[in-house]
Amino acid sequence: MTEQTTPSLLQVVRGKPSAEELAALTVVVAALSQRRPRRRPTPVGAWAERADVLRRPLLAGPGGWRASGRAS
Repeated sequence: MTEQTTPSLLQVVRGKPSAEELAALTVVVAALSQRRPRRRPTPVGAWAERADVLRRPLLAGPGGWRASGRAS
């Protein structure tokens, strides 16, 4: 029978790392490969957005800040 060799996951191209250094590197690479992508927050639809209902539109120009605080 012939032996089947599995391809190595890491290859040292320079230097002579110790067994502990190789083990630490293997753990880091394995942890990064198992990381899940972050879930993005679900966007709020226009019907659920209440900020537009509660305030009047902002007016530009002199006295605009006063007009934005007055009741209609």
